[in-house]
Amino acid sequence: MRAFDFSPLYRATIGFDRVADMMDRVLAADMAQPSYPPYNIEKTDENAYRISIAVAGFGSDELSVELREGALIVAGRKAEEDEGRSYLHRGIATRAFERRFALADHMKVTGASHTDGMLNIDLVREVPEALKPRRIEIAGPAQIRSKTVETIEAPETQDA
Repeated sequence: MRAFDFSPLYRATIGFDRVADMMDRVLAADMAQPSYPPYNIEKTDENAYRISIAVAGFGSDELSVELREGALIVAGRKAEEDEGRSYLHRGIATRAFERRFALADHMKVTGASHTDGMLNIDLVREVPEALKPRRIEIAGPAQIRSKTVETIEAPETQDA
């Protein structure tokens, strides 16, 4: 078991305790995470991503993609097959699965497609305008004095 000490993170940052908790959960889940079905995570643009999952043997109606509590959950449930089939070799796994992906803030799923045995899920990061970096003007001594003079010359009047 891997153990990490996140106390330096808590000492040097404010409001990132959720990130440390998420990392702890991911590392704990990483030990138990099955390798089926295989998947790729691709960065297609500066703020765009694609998750491709190999789902050979599953139809679109047997797959589900859902967003729940900041996680993308992909599940597959194969419909019951007729018992009349007899396989000499069965190499295509069609067992049920559930795969979870933790999403960062402001990540949105823009679409999903199922073609040629691949389930592709497109995501984009949409940072709100209020959270984008902005430049703050620093007032110099002359600007501070002029604001003070304006306040003194035009005092607030109170009607009695």
